[in-house]
Amino acid sequence: MNKLNTWLESLALDHSPDFEECTSFLASYFPLLDEFENTEQDKEWHAEGNVAIHTDMVLQELYALLSSEATHIQGVKRQVLILSALLHDIAKPLTTRRKEIAGVERVVASRHEEVGASYLATRLVELPLAHKSVMQIMGLVGFHQVPKLLVVKDQGYSEYFRLSLNADLELLYWLELADMRGRTCIDLDKQLDLLEQFRLFAEDYELWGIDEPSGHHLSNIQLKSCRSEQVFLDGYAIKQLSHGHISTVEEAIAKNYEPCQNYSHLYIMCGISGSGKSTWIEKNLDGFEVISLDEIRKELNGKRECQKSRGQVLQLAKTRLKNALANKRNVVWDATNIRKDFRNMICELGENYGALITIVAFQLKESSLRVNNQNRQFAVCDDVVSSQLDKLEWPWATESHRFLIIGEKGLELYRKGSFN
Repeated sequence: MNKLNTWLESLALDHSPDFEECTSFLASYFPLLDEFENTEQDKEWHAEGNVAIHTDMVLQELYALLSSEATHIQGVKRQVLILSALLHDIAKPLTTRRKEIAGVERVVASRHEEVGASYLATRLVELPLAHKSVMQIMGLVGFHQVPKLLVVKDQGYSEYFRLSLNADLELLYWLELADMRGRTCIDLDKQLDLLEQFRLFAEDYELWGIDEPSGHHLSNIQLKSCRSEQVFLDGYAIKQLSHGHISTVEEAIAKNYEPCQNYSHLYIMCGISGSGKSTWIEKNLDGFEVISLDEIRKELNGKRECQKSRGQVLQLAKTRLKNALANKRNVVWDATNIRKDFRNMICELGENYGALITIVAFQLKESSLRVNNQNRQFAVCDDVVSSQLDKLEWPWATESHRFLIIGEKGLELYRKGSFN
């Protein structure tokens, strides 16, 4: 580990390793790196060759930028950018397939960005990195193709603001500039122009190089003498602004005037079996009504692990949730919630009842998850843990009003949003 730690620290200084050197240090943590050489790419979009060739080219282009146009990117940010460049296509071995487009067979890797971020969630935490760096790398990997799409779709401020809450826009720009220059394609000039337009919009919206983009907005609406009302206003204002429901943050004051005076909290757990969700609830959410899908399965089927009557289980859970929210009771939805569509369903229901929604995501390394699962009272088989890891869709801060990340032994690693 000392050797790895020294190598990672060198990335924050002036070391510029090629793809082969990077894999020699990190392939044991990210086995998909060894599959890059055998992962094909589309000959029109990536005429340079396989993913390993492309990744090495991206690294070299990034080093050129860091020694010229981006010399101000130093220290931890330099380290983050290099690791993001190495890992930006980490999920291509999982997602690459052939698909007919306009009568021509092409090679595509649909959703490789978001799949890649989720793949990294339980692996990056094994490295000796600050958790802020882990989050930045996941954000850059998970959203690295979004900048050009915002320009193509002529999106406005809210979309840029929402992206900035999940990833550093300036670092995204440098990563994607290296990504574009590190390939051989016929429309390179067009792609580079889209990136330059993205940069201009980000600068014009004052979201360029900003560490905490919501800070300026929140400073303009700090007017509630009651802390609980202010916490609600903060959470709803940022969510509404980032989703285009309001144009200026000040609009949230009138929009949430009555709802902030009487509301309930809805906590949504998100974590693989063995993460420690139930233990965390017991220690941190005293007095909350707990809606546990496992307990409802036991109630209806006699066993927690019995998967019969799934529709009935979910319907009963939702009925109880609606009843709690309608009566302004604080409630926690206790399930793995590893799929985004499941979380969105519960978040939408919570907002319909005017609840303040907090997602609590558990981010532990895979080895800890497996050990914790075996040591708990209601362990699932190892294959179930493997399946959950494969299906994990990592949550992002913009899915809810507030966001917590919990690590080993219930340690809080990260929080986003206002708290009492």
